[in-house]
Amino acid sequence: MHRRNVLPFAVLCTVPFILVLGNSMLIPVLPRIRTALHLTQAQTGLLITAFSVPAGLVIVFVGILSDRVGRKQVMVPSLVVYGAGGIMAALAALLAGRPYWLVLAARVIQGLGAAGTGPIATAVAGDMFQSQERTKAVGILETSNGLGKVVSPVLGAGAALLGWWAPFLLFAVLALPAAVGVWVLCPDPVPDPAHQGQQQATIRAYTAELGRVFKEKGRSLTACYAAGAVVLLVLFGVLFYVSDALEERHGIGGLMKGVMIAVPIFVMSVTSLLAGLFLEKHVMLLKAATVTGLALVAASLGLLGFRSGLAWLGIHTAVMGLGSGLVLPSLNTMVTSAAGGQMRGMITSVYGAVRFLGVAAGPPVFGLIMDSRRISVFIPAAVAAGACALFVLRALNQKLLTPPPGSH
Repeated sequence: MHRRNVLPFAVLCTVPFILVLGNSMLIPVLPRIRTALHLTQAQTGLLITAFSVPAGLVIVFVGILSDRVGRKQVMVPSLVVYGAGGIMAALAALLAGRPYWLVLAARVIQGLGAAGTGPIATAVAGDMFQSQERTKAVGILETSNGLGKVVSPVLGAGAALLGWWAPFLLFAVLALPAAVGVWVLCPDPVPDPAHQGQQQATIRAYTAELGRVFKEKGRSLTACYAAGAVVLLVLFGVLFYVSDALEERHGIGGLMKGVMIAVPIFVMSVTSLLAGLFLEKHVMLLKAATVTGLALVAASLGLLGFRSGLAWLGIHTAVMGLGSGLVLPSLNTMVTSAAGGQMRGMITSVYGAVRFLGVAAGPPVFGLIMDSRRISVFIPAAVAAGACALFVLRALNQKLLTPPPGSH
């Protein structure tokens, strides 16, 4: 990595870090929110869904906008909106007598802001780096995302010592300085020379080019999108389950619960970093890493369906983190390599959309079934992960998603 890119890229890494706090920081606090506001499990899960669904629906349009007007011009306002939503949620909690619906509305606003953050940062990394460097860069971005997942349960549980509303205020404390940093230190990368002429392209030409990309690579991209959605649906569904189980069944709360929730995400984060470094020099193993990771997720979920106890819960969720850490950086590299600079925002934004929708589905789906027998909770999730592994194995043509060395 060239020295001139180090500081801008370091600032860029704060964007996916802050994005992931949007849901992960609330996971250990949800049981306390449910008690304070007298909510059902389904209503509590909507606090995650209200953030993720708007982000997933808007993100594709934000990706197109970033292709047309510039990445930074989208990321900075998005970070401001994200932080403002957190302030609105905290004020609603402090000032309103019955704040649930106001907090839910503030979460929708946060989700709209989130749409223009992490996925656009991934597109910027694809613009800034080429070939093997790109694999390392997106691996580091996924690691910063994973680091956010690791520290966010602890941050959320710690902030909640002040009150269940405090994590919402923390969103703004982190997002607004990041917006300033991105604006000052992250210039928009120079587009690929082969695509500079597309800056003035018409919407029709842009749409035609996107159609060509999806016609040529749609099957492989669909496999990547499906894998990302399934992994994150399962991850956030299981974390939602674990958060409730630790408090209700094992009597573990506060910071200790945040630390225990962080363990599988720490495993995922470390695996993402190491996998990114390894796959940088072994790009032909990206598909194998994806399939292997999905198989590990499926196996860990299947075993959770038959084994109870705190120790087994920790072991199998750690294995799930290991599998997720193999899948996510591999998918990031393949998706960001699927198109050139002027199409990359759209391609990565569709990927971001399905990831958000996977996160949105996880807590409410698991919330609806978590009072059932363990086998009814985990076996269907294991089957979904296993089926996705088979789909990726059959449908993904990695050569379509990884350009030859030296290409843009």
